[in-house]
Order: sequence, then C-alpha cells, then structure tokens
Amino acid sequence: MFVSYKWLQQYIDLDGISAAELADKITKSGIEVEGVEQKSEGIKGVVVGHVLEKVKHPEADKLNVCQVDIGAEEPVQIVCGAANVDAGQKVAVATVGAVLPGNFKIKKAKLRGQASHGMICSLQELGYESKLIAKEYSTGIFVFPNDVEVGTDALGQLNLDDEVLELSLTPNRSDCLSMLGVAYEVGAILGKDVKYPESTYTAGSEKASDYVSVEVEANEENPLYTAKIIKDVKVGPSPLWMQNTLMAAGIRPHNNVVDITNYVLLEYGQPLHAFDYDKLGSKKIVVRNANEGETIMTLDDAERTLKAHNLVITNGTEPVALAGVMGGANSEVSDETTTVLLESAYFAASSVRKTSKELGLRSEASARYEKGVDPNRVRAAAERAATLMAEYAGGTVLEGTVEVDTLTVEPAVVSITLEKINTLLGTALTMAEVEAIFAKLKFETTVNGDEITVTAPTRRGDITIPEDLVEEVARLYGYDNIPKTLPNASGTVGKLSDYQAKRRAVRRYLEGAGLYQAITYALTSPAKAQAFALEVKDTVKLSMPMSEERSVLRQAIVPQLLEVLKYNVARQNDSVALYETGTVFLHTADNELPEEREHVAGALTGLWHSQAWQGEKKALDFFVAKGILEGLFEKLGVSGQIAFAAAQIDGMHPGRTASVSLNGTYIGYVGQVHPKVQQQYDIKETYVFELSLQALLQAEVAPIAYTSIPRFPSITRDIALVVDSATVAGDVQAIITEAGGKLLKEVSVFDVYEGEHMEDGKKSLAFSLKYFDPEKTLTDEEVTKAHTKVLDAVKEKAGAELRG
Repeated sequence: MFVSYKWLQQYIDLDGISAAELADKITKSGIEVEGVEQKSEGIKGVVVGHVLEKVKHPEADKLNVCQVDIGAEEPVQIVCGAANVDAGQKVAVATVGAVLPGNFKIKKAKLRGQASHGMICSLQELGYESKLIAKEYSTGIFVFPNDVEVGTDALGQLNLDDEVLELSLTPNRSDCLSMLGVAYEVGAILGKDVKYPESTYTAGSEKASDYVSVEVEANEENPLYTAKIIKDVKVGPSPLWMQNTLMAAGIRPHNNVVDITNYVLLEYGQPLHAFDYDKLGSKKIVVRNANEGETIMTLDDAERTLKAHNLVITNGTEPVALAGVMGGANSEVSDETTTVLLESAYFAASSVRKTSKELGLRSEASARYEKGVDPNRVRAAAERAATLMAEYAGGTVLEGTVEVDTLTVEPAVVSITLEKINTLLGTALTMAEVEAIFAKLKFETTVNGDEITVTAPTRRGDITIPEDLVEEVARLYGYDNIPKTLPNASGTVGKLSDYQAKRRAVRRYLEGAGLYQAITYALTSPAKAQAFALEVKDTVKLSMPMSEERSVLRQAIVPQLLEVLKYNVARQNDSVALYETGTVFLHTADNELPEEREHVAGALTGLWHSQAWQGEKKALDFFVAKGILEGLFEKLGVSGQIAFAAAQIDGMHPGRTASVSLNGTYIGYVGQVHPKVQQQYDIKETYVFELSLQALLQAEVAPIAYTSIPRFPSITRDIALVVDSATVAGDVQAIITEAGGKLLKEVSVFDVYEGEHMEDGKKSLAFSLKYFDPEKTLTDEEVTKAHTKVLDAVKEKAGAELRG
C-alpha cells in the first residue's frame, strides 16, 4: 500500500511529524514501512511555463522552436521535439541549470543551429513510470490546466513535493488498504481523531429506482448490492490533484468518472464500478452465477470463459462485469457517456478469490475483496463517489439508492482478563491503561471487574479471539516498552569471535569450491623452510629435532601441500585439489618465541572438470585458481580492495604468476609452480596460492548493500585493441573502468591474440563492456559518448589502437 503523506494529512492532524518519523512509529506499532520515497528527489529547477509561440524548425521537420514565458523578464527560446506541443499551453519547463532524475543537467544548447534555453518536459522525464501516465500524455509533453500560474514550482503543481510511505501489509491487516484505514492506525499511534471526507450533494428530482432495478440470485456470494444513477455526466480529464494522487498510489488516470471510483477505492478501501447506463441495454441489474462456458470481454480486451461458480453482474441477459474483479468492455465508460450507474457492493471473499485465481486476473478491487472489506463502508463509499461526480463531472445524482440487502454483520465482541494480558506480555498494566489503548483504536469497551469486553468495529475484521486483543495492547503499548529478561542460567553464553566465524566461512567456501582440507606438519627441513614464503626471515630451529627433515618451523604452507600432491600422484590419484589454513612462524630475536601468522594456501593439479559420458574434460589452469580466490574475496566482502598483478616469485612460473594485494599491501600470490620445481616433486602442471589469512580476515569490510535488479536493459560493446606485447591487460582494463564513468558497469577480457596476423611486438586484447543506467533506458547517443571517452583514454594512456 502506497500512502501519500500529504493526502494522509487530510484525514488526520500529523502535528509537524515528518514522513520519516511517522514511518518509524508505524513500523514500531506492527506494520512494516518498507521505505519513504521523496518524489522530487534529485529534481530541481522545473517551473510552469506558457508556450507563447510555436514555429517549425527551419532545418528539422520533427522539431519545433517555441517561445516560452517562464515568469522571467523575457521569454526563452526552447527547441522541442514533442508532437503535441502547441502555443497557448501551460507546460513543465526545466530551466537552464535544472537537474532531472538520473542527475541529467539542463544546459544551453544549439539544435540544428537554433538556440535552446531549457527543456519542455514529459512526465517520464520528471520521474514518472510510463505505465502510470494517462494515455494522452504517454508519448508527449504534459500540459497543465490553464489556471496554473506561470513561473510557479512545477513539482508542487504535480504533487512531486510529496513523500510516499510504502506499507508492507500482512493479509490480516486489510483495513489499512485504504487511506481512512491508515488514518485510524496513525490516529491510534498519535492519539488523534480521524476526519472523514464530506459526502454532500443536491439530489435531482428523478428517482434512481425509475431507471434501474436490482435482483440478486446468489445472496450468499453477494449479500449487499447498491446502485446509484448519475445523469448529465461530462466525461473528461479528472482534476490535476486527483491524477497526481492516483499516480502516487500506483494507479494510471483515465477520465474523471473512472478516476473518482479509483480515488474512493483508495480512500475508503471499498471497490466501486461505473457502468455506462446507456450501454447496459436494459433497466435491470441481475447478480448471478455464470452459466458454464459463458464468455465475457473484460476491460483488458481479453475474452474470458466462465465456470458455473463465477459470480457475474448482468443486464438480465448477458454479463457486464465479473463481480469484484473487473468490468466488461460492453459497458465501459467512454467520452460519450452521459449517464453512469455506480455500483458499490459487498462480495464474499472466497468467491472473488476463486474467480480471480482461475482467470489469472488480479485487480486493485479483487485484492481488497479477497482480504475482506468493511461492510459498513459500502454505502458511504458510493455517496462519496456520487459527491465527487457531481462536483468534478457535472453530474446530477438521482434521488435514492437501489439496493438488495440480505447482509447481517455483527461487530466482533471479545472478552479477556487483565491478568491474562499481563501474563502473556510480562507487563503490569492497569485496567485504565488497557482501556486507554482500546479508546485510541476506537474500540468500544466495557469492564466487569478484572474482565474487559471489547467490541471491534467492522473495519477490523482481524479481531476475533482474545489473543488478537493482546496483540493490539502490545503494539500500541510499544514493543520496546515490554520488559526484557535474560534466561535464568549461570555462566557465559559462548560464541565464535568475528575472526573465528570468518575463518570458518573461508573453510566452508573452499570446501564448497571442491578443495579438500589438508593438515600438514609445521616442521620442515632447512632447505624447504623458506621456499614460497611471503616474507623470508631467519629460520626458527628446534633445540631437539626428531630428524633433519623436521628440524625447523615453516615459513610457508605451499611446500607441505606439494608434498601431499606428490604422495597422491604417486598413487595414481592424478586430480587433486587441497587447501590448508594454518600457521607459519617468523623469527623475531634470538631466545624469543617466533611471530605466528595464519595463512591460507591451496594446491591443485590434474583435471578440474571431467564428464566421461559427454567426453568433456577441463584441465586446471591459472584462471581456475584465480577464480577460486576471487570467489573467496567476494565471500569475505573485500573484492573491491584486492588487486592482482604479474609477478616474479622464486619457484613459480615467470609468466603465469600474479601477486595479490589488499589495499595496496602485498598479501600473497597465485600461479603455476615452476616446471623445474614440478619436476623435482615429480608432479604435472600444478597451481598454488598462499595468502595471509590474518590480513584478509582483519580487513575492514563495508556493510552489505543490496541493489535492486535493473529494470532497464543494458548495452554491450566489444572492442579489440592492439597494444605492445609488454602491456598488461589489467592496466588497460583499469584505464577503461576509470574512463567509462557511471554508465560503465562491467569490463571483462575475453580474448588475447598474438600470432601471424599481428606485427612483431604487438598483441590484441579484446574487452567486453556493459553499459546501463538503473534509472532509465540508455540511448545510443549516451552510450556512444561514454564509449568514445573510453577509446580516447586507452589511446592516450596505453597507446592502444582499435584492431581493424
């Protein structure tokens, strides 16, 4: 449920409470507010302008040169491409220096030789979703009513200075699927009274009963049906404030009659439907179950085949609406409509739910009927809509309402003792405090000794049992105010430290990636102690070693893992992937204990992937080992702090080894073991990594931030660059990333070529670049502009040329 903060103020005095403060109070009272949207966020400098003159652009058929009064000393010239722009219109103008959604800044420009000082805006350009914009303005600029003052803030006129609270309602709180329902909730929280909207009009001399009769054959599914007649209606656009209100709530405006029914739906939570009376073809409304196989063309222009249990509204012969779900196209209100039959009814939730689900047809009306509407608002909502149609559609409301009423609704009466309330909540509330809470909720109460009896209004259909009353007391009293007690137990509750938890996560990740954990000796030989070490220091010797092979403490883990690989390969276990988290020991001073540092290391050889049935084999390579580490960094949340660079490390292959840095500090390496070392261990192509686990786990990590899945498509561009053979692909990638700006979201290398078709000393690097903007669909011009910057940057900084 989207709740307009400004609209809510019409029903309850918010007394200076900001939208954010109100959202916090509502959340703490038991209804989650998922967010507060500032509709004008990121927009400034948009005013109401008056188009004084429009002439065709001399050099472009689809452009117009307009002279626009924006309330300044002189009119400004604006070049506009909208087909519906015309002289005499009041329009939204983004002046020079204005900012539109997506941080789009308006500057002086020349279009085909004509100066343009601003932009005449469409609603899409002001941040509205296309699906919410009235059809007449969906493909062009928006035109204000003529009574809007030139030079005023256009955002205020469009209600974009509003804030919208998004309520995440549980199914039991259908009462808050209306503005009045939310007002009652806020009133209970703040201790305020709810102000109902006015529903007064002067009825015509004719009677509604002379125009229509109502019969209900399915009383169980439809116990209450009311019909009002409004004559002399003039169908046209609804008032601007109403259109703005509907769009803020996620509903597209259509015309004044339909918009009024939707407005009252949101206001009262009672679905309404307006029929074109003259299209009904009879003076009779009959509510019945459909005939098996009967069809109806609904308002979405889809033909629906019905079953016998589907409830329909008919003209006595054929269906004109699916009860509680959607109207029929054969009785739709159009520009030619002059007489409206206004329906307001109470339909059984189960009937609407079954029809909606079977037909795959969901609507704002069905959503409310399925969860239950307030039967006592059926007539009130109809009167409110009739009042608005008389005021904004020029209609004459005929006297009386034609209805069938077999509905028997009794408010729920529930009793509970004060002792039970306090026992369940762990509180010491008095009866006066409990009565005050129910008074805020507008629940009637009577007290008999220790027992309180509550009569819940029909709008609160979720109150049925004593436990419901306990919940109401708890949330209005304040969950934060309920006493907290610790379990009665001695001792301290143990838990993993952050470091231990992260270390466990590292182990689980590596095991999930297919590596087996190894635990090797911390003692080694003097010849191997310093091999593959991240930092070489004097060896730490044992005073009484068992053997020469176990006489010193290790400074790296990789040599021990290579010994494990050698052992397995010698026993025909050719594909092995191992990891170890363990301690290395660095000399500090004579006769002092060594410094202990925790490392994580891995060793992999053989096939990484093998499917004998499909004949697929994938041998291990550098990028498998690097990819494992990249996944680990992602798991720990340090990916943005990591950098890989080509490196020369003793014992490692000179062309297939990379150093790993964390925030510029060297923490380890990954790469292939040098062929000579592989020969010494009698193993085949092997890849290893060793990192300072201590540095990784102690790195500061930003809180997890989630972003929504992009709603707009991305654009991918591939480029092949010819560079010097010595140029590092990562350096070129960094240049591309920096030059691409905010629109460039992903850069990846997908090909490197050196061969007979390249001149000596050169190679080709191919990159895939993905551009997208989370706020809108990118145009080719925007992508080309960003892409050109990338090409200029790689040429200037890396001497790269596009490969022909």
